[in-house]
Amino acid sequence: MRTVGVLGGMGPEATIYFMQQVVGAVSARDDADHVPLLVDNNTQVPSRISAILDGGDEDPGPVLADMAARLVTAGAQALVMPCNTAHYYAAQVSAATDVPFLNMVDLASAEAARLAPKGKVGLLGSPALQRVGVFEPALRAAGMTPVYAQDAEQVLATIRSIKAEGPTKRAARILSDVSADMENQGADVICICCTEFSLLAKEIKAIVPVFDAMQVLVAATVRFSTSGEIADMPA
Repeated sequence: MRTVGVLGGMGPEATIYFMQQVVGAVSARDDADHVPLLVDNNTQVPSRISAILDGGDEDPGPVLADMAARLVTAGAQALVMPCNTAHYYAAQVSAATDVPFLNMVDLASAEAARLAPKGKVGLLGSPALQRVGVFEPALRAAGMTPVYAQDAEQVLATIRSIKAEGPTKRAARILSDVSADMENQGADVICICCTEFSLLAKEIKAIVPVFDAMQVLVAATVRFSTSGEIADMPA
């Protein structure tokens, strides 16, 4: 089993949920059958949303690069980052080490293309994703078109409510309504691409298929640890 390093803390509950999902994805008869994880649950990473949306003074990029280097020094043979918005800084994370970085945005874009080839994907995530086009290059490579929530402030408020209060039924209702709005805009598939929203993945209702980017990353993490395989990503 190969060791995977996790750049976490964004948020901490989402990081713990990711770890739980990795454990649950393995058919294990003993501790040694599970994926070895090295986790930096760094709650002090500067806010990605503030840096992108508000022009905050603190740059998360160097902090994330330092986390990556420390994890590799500690023995990580690949890296993952269960935070979609933080993938705006993915190039800095990748450049900080010489081990594979399992890019959740690329993996999720490939999954969207598998579910709805050449279609439209509703991105149920932070407004920061749209502001800086985090998903656009991978979606273009996969032949997909993004669809965003029309009420960005409502989505942002829901992220903040989950960080403060945890996943609630009210938040699930709001996200289901947002998904319906994206369906009305022509979305053929919905991608949950905020790890706070991943905590409510089973509660989000939609007519079109819904998948969670975090679950795609979980599968890629287990696959790398057990076989060394790097999952296919958009060309």
